Amino acid sequence: MTSRFLLGLILLIGLAACGTATDAPNLALSPQTSLQMRGWVPDRLKGQILLSPVTGGQPTGFMWGSKISNAALQEAIEESLRATGMLALRPGAGAYQMDTQLIELEQPMLGLNTKVALTLAYTVVEKRSGTVVYQRRLRSLYATEFTEAMVDPNERLRLATEGAVRSNVNLMLRDLIALALN
Repeated sequence: MTSRFLLGLILLIGLAACGTATDAPNLALSPQTSLQMRGWVPDRLKGQILLSPVTGGQPTGFMWGSKISNAALQEAIEESLRATGMLALRPGAGAYQMDTQLIELEQPMLGLNTKVALTLAYTVVEKRSGTVVYQRRLRSLYATEFTEAMVDPNERLRLATEGAVRSNVNLMLRDLIALALN
C-alpha cells in the first residue's frame, strides 16, 4: 500500500512540475485595450519607438513551470507597441530606442488560486541625443482563480503568467503616454 501511495505522489508531483509555455499573442494587450490606448498616443510617439532585443527571459522546461522566453516577450511588446501606433514602422527608424529586461518572475510551485508577480525593467533613450527619457522597473501581479482551469494547475500558472505580462506592458505604455503628454 505504501509503495502505491509513493508512486502516486511521485506522479502527481511530476505532473505539477510540467511546464506549459506562454503564448506570445496572449502576452500582448487585447485589441480593445490597444484601440482605447491608441486614441491617447501623442503625435511625438506615433511610429517612433524601436524595440531592442529583450533580455532576461527563459524557455519553458519540463521541470521549470511556465516561463517567458525572450522571443515571446519581444513579440508581445512589439505587437502592443504596433497596436497602439507607437512602434517604428521601419528598422532603424524612430526617435526612441526601448530596452526591456525581465528582472524577476515569481510563481508558486502549486496552488488552487495562482498568483504570479513579474518585474520588467524598461529604458527608453532618445536616439539622437542619447538622453534617457524613461527608465522604470515595473512590478505587476496577476491571479488566476481555480475555476479558470480546474483540471490543470499548469494551465492556471500559464494564464497567470500571461496576465502579469499584459498588466506590466499596459502600465509601461500608459506611463509613456502620460510622460509624452506632459
